[in-house]
Amino acid sequence: MPSAPYYDWAIFAGVVAAALAVDLLLFHRDEHAVGLKEAVIESAGWIGLAVAFSGWVSHSRGSAAGLEFLTAYVVEKALSIDNVFLFILIFAALGVPARSQHKVLFYGVAGALVFRGIFIWAGVELLREFRAVLYVFSAILFITGMRMLVPRERTFRPERNWLVRLARFTLPTADHDVYETFLVKESGRWKFTSLFIALIAVEAMDILFAVDSVPAVLAITREPFIAYSSNAFAILGLRALYFALAATLSRLRYLHQGLAIILLFVSAKMIAGERLHLSTGISLGVVAGILALTVLASTVSWGAKKAQK
Repeated sequence: MPSAPYYDWAIFAGVVAAALAVDLLLFHRDEHAVGLKEAVIESAGWIGLAVAFSGWVSHSRGSAAGLEFLTAYVVEKALSIDNVFLFILIFAALGVPARSQHKVLFYGVAGALVFRGIFIWAGVELLREFRAVLYVFSAILFITGMRMLVPRERTFRPERNWLVRLARFTLPTADHDVYETFLVKESGRWKFTSLFIALIAVEAMDILFAVDSVPAVLAITREPFIAYSSNAFAILGLRALYFALAATLSRLRYLHQGLAIILLFVSAKMIAGERLHLSTGISLGVVAGILALTVLASTVSWGAKKAQK
């Protein structure tokens, strides 16, 4: 598929900029704890915008491109749910209050957009130049999927992350916890706050997450515009998704198994793509079906467990 013209990138940038402006000026003009109702409305808005953008991609570049965008978006959106678990652990471990969490996630998303663009560009170029990278990416997805199939207790400690420890060692940090701003002036010197350390932890987790998500998206499409724009819309909606799902994730008992099966499917699709062609529409149906069964099984299990109490 040919690379996107500059005006496609300009339209994409304009849509994202306008959406962020509405998000900041309408929903988050004042710092506050995001409630469930507000989070659901925002999340629905971001999903609706992504679906509308896929329609524009179909209109401007053809139905195949639009379907690739939508499939890549659904895969990325599904995998990003796993990030919500990590955000919960980060905020709990570092003591970030509810009113300040959106600020961390907003700037974390901004950084993620930059890093994700770099990773996608590098991945596309590597796949073009070295066929063996295809097997490396497929192996990463397979190993990650197999690990996620086995339920395990998460004991992640963000304060022990190497990037967080490096930031605390090299940067001047405030003597007491501050969660309102990223910088504070103490004894005539500007110092970084606990909120900035939380931001570093969020960025570090997204970099690790990109190791799985970028190969998964590149298994759907190798076109940089579709790969990046679908990633961007999924990431932009991650903040609202966090606040919408944070209180209900415990009910999704089989979430990790569902995500693991998606990764294994995408891994198989990537490695067998040239010999056994599977249409993007079928791929989208498989991913959506796995998600639906995961939610259904988790809901039934949660309902049965609640009835026993």
